[in-house]
Amino acid sequence: MNCTFHINSPISLICIAPHKCQCQRKLCVECQYDHEVDIKKHTIPINKFHERLMKKLKELKLDETSQIIEERTEFKSMLSHTESMMKNIWEELSQSIIQLYDMIEKQNKSYLDIINQNINLNETSNTELEKLVQILEGQTLNVWNVEKKFYLNQLKKIRNLWGQEIKSLSEKIKEMNEIFQQQFKSSITTIKQFQVEAEVMKEDLFEMLSQIQNIDESIYNNILEILRRQKASDILGFLSKQSNFYELLINEQMNTSDAIEIIKKITIVLSNIQDHQFNKDDYSSGTYYKARQDLIKKLAKNKVLLTSIDEKFIQSGSNGLNLLLGMKIDLRNQSLENIRIKNTSLIGGHFVKCNLSGSELDNVDISGLNLNGAQLFKCKWKNLKIQELNKLDGHSDIVWQVCISPQGNKLASGSSDNTIRLWDVKTGQQNAQLEGHDDAVISVCFSPEGNTLASGSNDNSIRLWDVITGEQKAKLDGHQFAVISVCFSPDGNTLASGSRDNSIRLWDVKTGQQKVQLDGHTSYVYSVCFSPDGMTLASGSNDNSIRLWDVITKEQKVQLDGHTSYVYSVCFSPDGSKLASGSYDKSIRLWDIKTLQQRVQLDGHTSYIQSVCFSPDGNTLASGSSDNSIRLWDVKTGQQKVQLDGHTNDVNSVCFSPDGNTLASGSNDNSIRLWDVKSEQQQVYLDGHTNDVNSVCFSPDGNTLASVSNDNSIRIWDVKTGQQKVQLDGHTNDVNSVCFSPDGNTLASGSNDNSIRLWDVITRQQIAKLDGHCDYVRSVCFSPDGNTLASGSYDNSIRIWDVKTRQQKVQLDGHTNDVNSVCFSPDGNTLASGSNDNSIRLWDVIAGQQITKLDGHISYIQSVCFSPQGNTLASGSRDNSIRLWDVKTRQQKVQLDGHTNDVNSVCFSPDGNTLASGSNDNSIRLWNVITGEQIAKFDGHISYIKSICFSPDGNTLASGSRDSSIRLWIVKTGIETQPLYCNYNEILKKWKSPILLNNLPNSVNPNNTILVISKDPFLLANGALILQGQFLTTWGEDLQRFFESRGSCILDNLLQINYE
Repeated sequence: MNCTFHINSPISLICIAPHKCQCQRKLCVECQYDHEVDIKKHTIPINKFHERLMKKLKELKLDETSQIIEERTEFKSMLSHTESMMKNIWEELSQSIIQLYDMIEKQNKSYLDIINQNINLNETSNTELEKLVQILEGQTLNVWNVEKKFYLNQLKKIRNLWGQEIKSLSEKIKEMNEIFQQQFKSSITTIKQFQVEAEVMKEDLFEMLSQIQNIDESIYNNILEILRRQKASDILGFLSKQSNFYELLINEQMNTSDAIEIIKKITIVLSNIQDHQFNKDDYSSGTYYKARQDLIKKLAKNKVLLTSIDEKFIQSGSNGLNLLLGMKIDLRNQSLENIRIKNTSLIGGHFVKCNLSGSELDNVDISGLNLNGAQLFKCKWKNLKIQELNKLDGHSDIVWQVCISPQGNKLASGSSDNTIRLWDVKTGQQNAQLEGHDDAVISVCFSPEGNTLASGSNDNSIRLWDVITGEQKAKLDGHQFAVISVCFSPDGNTLASGSRDNSIRLWDVKTGQQKVQLDGHTSYVYSVCFSPDGMTLASGSNDNSIRLWDVITKEQKVQLDGHTSYVYSVCFSPDGSKLASGSYDKSIRLWDIKTLQQRVQLDGHTSYIQSVCFSPDGNTLASGSSDNSIRLWDVKTGQQKVQLDGHTNDVNSVCFSPDGNTLASGSNDNSIRLWDVKSEQQQVYLDGHTNDVNSVCFSPDGNTLASVSNDNSIRIWDVKTGQQKVQLDGHTNDVNSVCFSPDGNTLASGSNDNSIRLWDVITRQQIAKLDGHCDYVRSVCFSPDGNTLASGSYDNSIRIWDVKTRQQKVQLDGHTNDVNSVCFSPDGNTLASGSNDNSIRLWDVIAGQQITKLDGHISYIQSVCFSPQGNTLASGSRDNSIRLWDVKTRQQKVQLDGHTNDVNSVCFSPDGNTLASGSNDNSIRLWNVITGEQIAKFDGHISYIKSICFSPDGNTLASGSRDSSIRLWIVKTGIETQPLYCNYNEILKKWKSPILLNNLPNSVNPNNTILVISKDPFLLANGALILQGQFLTTWGEDLQRFFESRGSCILDNLLQINYE
């Protein structure tokens, strides 16, 4: 018989692969090249197929009936002697036994018939052939054989019990008969039933996993242990071929029938997962975003074990781990040795102190992983993605525009710091800094060959730069006001510029001379762009219009109206058929160049559109907005494909790389970001504030941290995991200060909405709103007994509130400017306050009177804090200094200098020996209170430190910053301040590996950050052990040095190890 698909080729092979065969299992020579299976492993010559099938049946002895006949006879003999006595019982039992034996013979015969009736495989129907393959390679016969043994063993038990007293035997037989009746109804397994059961679960992943959700985790552990002990690499093959596997699971809690049922369920689920998209595709991609979210919602209520040993299940195991992270399962202190993960996202995963030795990762996003204390021996990680390396920091002011070179290897950026910077797109390293402009650089553009860069500036000039040497080649003067946009023609001979002088100018690149001035716009020209053929120039203006100009005739061709406000950006599609425009009216519009009509309007951004850019294939449009987001749009459908969040301020510019895989963006947050737009991975939104973190405060038990922000929210965090426990909303403006009550049950907050609010920490509800201040509330503080709350405000007053009655008790007036900070003394009798009048004041809380005024600072007092003993007061000021005051003598004891900018926050350690300070110089410093010496400096925040707070045990310091993040730092106060792990010896003692310690460095990298809470992923690896592994990015860079900068220990070449 010839092949159905290749009619001239005879069928020569039978496919036995465990899948739904597209070739209907009959393969010819040509099918071998089309069929996606291992020919050697999963095909059998047609003449050998039947031989192997008969051999299989012979091994299982399905055609031997002598034992069954003999046992049937014995039962008849015994039953005949007791027929009169047990007539009623016999009728029921006899029927059951007959059914059982008949069923056994019927089952045996059904398999024999299938085989004997299908000797000529060429003529066998597809359905029958599928059954034969299931008999040969599936688990059907094995399961049936075990069930048959079970029934026969039970019958043998009945025969052995027969010699007992009749009454006792009668009860036993009756009981057994009931068991047989129940088993007969539920346990008969045929090929058809197996297929139907499998098909029911095959499509719905949740339903599939639900089949095994109630299986105890200990059973999985037993199965995994057996698989490891037997060195099984093919799980399905092992489960289906090892009939004694069932016996291995039997213990006091599990009988044979339960073991059979559990293994059957697990085998079916694994078989279906193997063929499911869950085991083929990346479920962290945008394509599966909704399915993934639905699955997380369903699985969040069930503990589902998703694991992988067999290489065939790597993708499903990877997706399972991604789901566990989405469900926020605590994965700390887990043994994850030798796991293999690919094509997924592990963003923000907490793997603290996990053993990941021998793990293999491929094409995985590891941004924001917490690997503190992890063991990373002999890891093979490749094609890693890490968003931190895609954030380019260097500019000290707004980044106005970014442009990727035609070769795709360089990126240029222009900034309000008056510089242009050139970056390596792969490594993110700055290659050059071009200086010459006297004001902000608003626009940059590479020439088509990539050797020249044009820049436009607020200094009214255009400059041309040699990209290779970094030298200025020419300066083009002519515009009367700022040059907002520059663009090269496709042939590179002409440069167009748009300016705040309302004009467009065309320049000869070779001579540097102006060729023509195009007038028509009645306000600023924000954007200019050449069509791909270079014949047309588009411009967008502050006059709300888009204009198209004929480059040859220098005449305006048409004016496109539609936007209701300023047009900030215009961009031609690569084929020149469409023009995109972005506007202050928050809309993007696509225009048909032939008809000159608007084709579609893209809405979604919540603020004005700063930049638009087509992908090289023209199918995607990127937009950057003042709502801080980037969005990608499907040009054909007009639908939003994805939203990219990460910038903390306006996105001014977006630009695709020539291959379309990368998108660059520049922002008012001074940063440049590179986005992988081809992976289609749905962005993972990490917990974190979206604006300045103004205040942080530990709960009295140290397990919880509260924070407040300019995003108007209060958030409560788990200190160990960094997971957000709750978000408290209610304030209608920036929240400036937060404080726990001494019992930890109440939280107070002060805001720019002029109110103070009290929150029940347990119920997470607002319990009171205290009104009275007529300006921003800058600081709140509970008294030590928790009965009183103090508040300081921009209305120059301090107010004292009764927490129980929620009434104002007294108002303390005296400061002549804003009150920034208030703090109770440990005995609760004195209140300190710091103000923008440059003074500190001490108040008698009971009398409501000012005790004294401490002068010395020459600028605003930002923070005041009493020592735990109450004898010293610390103050931080905008004069960059910290001062310590003797509370009794009211004299300054010492001045601590070191910070180079405002000191915003000061806090004593619980033992009073250390003072921490946070500053606008982006650093945190620790000071010895006795000697006045600086003992440590912590760097990590990329913007102002606005608040710091010690944990109650003094081992941890929390900080909140203008960079929108919270960091937790390890600080061991006392005689000496040490980093997270003071030396390699201390780390290695934790591991039971045969490690010989000699000639080790005294300390790891002194990066004390143990936790970062931020929407911006930040990888942590403090105290992680790295040995003989590789951690390669998509561009081939090994991240070991990056890990080392985060506090990891690189053990290679440092010690002698015998690690197996």
